[in-house]
Amino acid sequence: MRFADHDPLNRSRFPIDEWALVENEFGVDDMGRTETLFAVGNGYLGLRGNVEEGRDGHMHGTFVNGFHETWPIRHAEEAFGFARVGQTIVNAPDAKIIRLYVDDEPLVLTEAELLSYERRLDFRLGALSRSIVWRTPSGKRVLITSRRMVSFTDRHLAVIDYEVEMLDSDAAVTISSQILNRQDGRDEYRAGVLEAPGAFDPRKAEQFNERVLQPRVKRRNDSRYLLGYQTTNSGMAIAIAAQHMITTDNEFTESGSVEDDLAKHAYRVHAKQGQPIRLTKMVSYHTARKVPARELADRSDRTLDRAVEVGVGELFAQQRAWLDDFWTRSDVEVSGQAAIQQATRWNLFQLAQATARTDGGGVAAKGVSGSGYGGHYFWDSEVYVLPHLSYTAPIVARNVLRFRQRMLGAARARALELNQHGALFPWRTINGQESSAYYAAGTAQYHIDADISYALCQYVAATGDEDFLGRGAIDILVETARMWEDLGFWRSNADDVFHIHGVTGPDEYTTVVNDNLYTNVMARANLAAAASAVDNLQVLDPIGYHRLVERLGVTPAEVASWRRAAAHMHIPFDEQLGIHPQDSAFLQKELWDLENTPEDRRPLLLHYHPLVIYRFQVLKQADVVLALYLQGDRFTTEEKRANFEYYDPLTTGDSTLSAVVQSIVAAEVGYHELAMRYFRSALFVDLADLHHNAADGVHVASTGGVWSSLVSGFGGFRDHNGVFSFDPRLPDGWDRLTFRITLRGTRLRVVVDAVSITFTVEAGAEARVRVRGVEVVVTSASPVSVPLDGQGPRLYGSPTMRDVTGSRRADGTLLTASIPTLSLDVDEADSAIPID
Repeated sequence: MRFADHDPLNRSRFPIDEWALVENEFGVDDMGRTETLFAVGNGYLGLRGNVEEGRDGHMHGTFVNGFHETWPIRHAEEAFGFARVGQTIVNAPDAKIIRLYVDDEPLVLTEAELLSYERRLDFRLGALSRSIVWRTPSGKRVLITSRRMVSFTDRHLAVIDYEVEMLDSDAAVTISSQILNRQDGRDEYRAGVLEAPGAFDPRKAEQFNERVLQPRVKRRNDSRYLLGYQTTNSGMAIAIAAQHMITTDNEFTESGSVEDDLAKHAYRVHAKQGQPIRLTKMVSYHTARKVPARELADRSDRTLDRAVEVGVGELFAQQRAWLDDFWTRSDVEVSGQAAIQQATRWNLFQLAQATARTDGGGVAAKGVSGSGYGGHYFWDSEVYVLPHLSYTAPIVARNVLRFRQRMLGAARARALELNQHGALFPWRTINGQESSAYYAAGTAQYHIDADISYALCQYVAATGDEDFLGRGAIDILVETARMWEDLGFWRSNADDVFHIHGVTGPDEYTTVVNDNLYTNVMARANLAAAASAVDNLQVLDPIGYHRLVERLGVTPAEVASWRRAAAHMHIPFDEQLGIHPQDSAFLQKELWDLENTPEDRRPLLLHYHPLVIYRFQVLKQADVVLALYLQGDRFTTEEKRANFEYYDPLTTGDSTLSAVVQSIVAAEVGYHELAMRYFRSALFVDLADLHHNAADGVHVASTGGVWSSLVSGFGGFRDHNGVFSFDPRLPDGWDRLTFRITLRGTRLRVVVDAVSITFTVEAGAEARVRVRGVEVVVTSASPVSVPLDGQGPRLYGSPTMRDVTGSRRADGTLLTASIPTLSLDVDEADSAIPID
């Protein structure tokens, strides 16, 4: 478990600012992390936090959501139905580059003498700014300031302002602005962009060994440059255009060139002391699956024409206005906790950067901040990100769900390939096809169907947007229900128990099992929701119902069969231990002694063969505990506590998806100190690089989980079947927690303190909620304050392995804990193998 019990950031380098992430000392050793932390994006386009001057960096990255290349998956041993085509996000041509030379000496930050340095990612301005004073080798002082943004109001646009001023002498200054195809091209500072592979890590993106971007367009028009490409295999097209504008009283000349993989515009300036040189670079990116690059080039031109007409000042003003509205809807305030407040707003800002302008696309696991997980979409989006969107940005949530709706055809085809009726959504994908080469921990996670259906139902309950279902989204519920009914089977003498076998739950350390608790619980909800949605559509929209019947052939008998399967779903429970087994065989395994597992053997997946892990009771991430949260109305208070106490000591936290859920359920059952520890672990997972892979990009699901930890964990918000309720768990030492949530068009400001919870309508008419079982009606007339008798049960410490071991299974055998041991470490074992 990776906890951040105390403030894990070096505050002399990263001072606290509640509305910005500030760095005042340039770091060389952790450039990968800071490139992620200072990335800017809008959900469509993302620029990593590389310095404008290029050269040294962990990963120079520019990413466009969904812009990917495909490649054949080669299995060591083939079998029918294995994923055949891999998909990986492409590192798009880099337009961030602005190289600076003073008296022909290049500015290289890793080598330069910096007299001052500050970098600031401003959460209200939506811009990354930097100010440095560089003393050149000849002793001249140069002030360089810059700011960059990726526009929230124009999804295809990025803007970079770069200003140079000689402070104490004149100099010959050269500024070279470039667009470089880093995916395939070479520049004068690197032998090539293909990097040597490091140690195996399944969380990283695959590396390409052949050319990805085929040149299609290149042109220059005065100070505007454009490059266009088509990917070799996927056939996608991209166009990148850059417009340059210089403002200075100094004399200068300019020149340029354009090649297949490099466009360059250079200014040679006779810089006088105190006379600044300001370069503004507007950049446009357009991509498409079927449109040729030449048409995208025209679109890029139009984007830049419009941006030039609007002007830089207005573009930054529009960015600020967009974020003012975002924070009005989404801000979470933690009074008196400045470090937590700063980290909270960084996480919320990352949610905006990953989702705001997806505009019908998906939300990748790393957003557009890095290449981790190959740019794929997982079930993370629906379970961890969609709740935030449904209750603060419904139109964005709707767009993400429409993206899944457009995948339905591919999901139907995938279900048929696996001999199932209905639809089976891919566990990881970009283009709708399954891209997981390891089916046991990938394709077998059928629960993604129920996760998507859960998010759809949550969105409709939050917004009241029944029209969305009637316009075709109900097809998701119908086709996933069909898959569950076909996948499961009836077994008992009375034919009254419904089972689901051969699946993997969220815990990827336990694969291909029977009656996974999470899967069964979520499938039950999926089946019931589909039946109710069809019945409601028949009553409320007979025409829509008739179209559904014509479109999918739904019958009343089929709907009744879904409802029956849901009612008779097998929900495993062990009377002896008083818990819900994670699956039918889970309790037969021995316990993995996590408390005594060395830290250098974590995460387990990097140090133990899957078969070793699969033989033990050990969890990569919350599984049963996640079910306790998402379907909390189907478990008693006693069951939640017993389950949490059993599974918490067995959970490694090797997945960043785990801490947020453990925090929420720990708070609910009373482990308030542990809830806070898990919350801090999630809060700083990227900021402090607690999982040592922040360099690959932001853990977007974890940022969404931070919002849920605050709103659902400490704020006690639940939304079961359209009933909105609150049962707060304010942490000790917190004066007040304030958040906003929009319920069916009415935005509420919710304030929790030690003695009360107060609701105020900020927009809309009224909202009906429940506070600890009592209905409350909040209108725009006046706030409503409800007294609280404490903050729920208070349990101290945390469940331990000692609490689990010593218990007996139903057959009377004792639960014991151990650690798989190795007589040799891997290197020693390799050297000990005789070679003929």
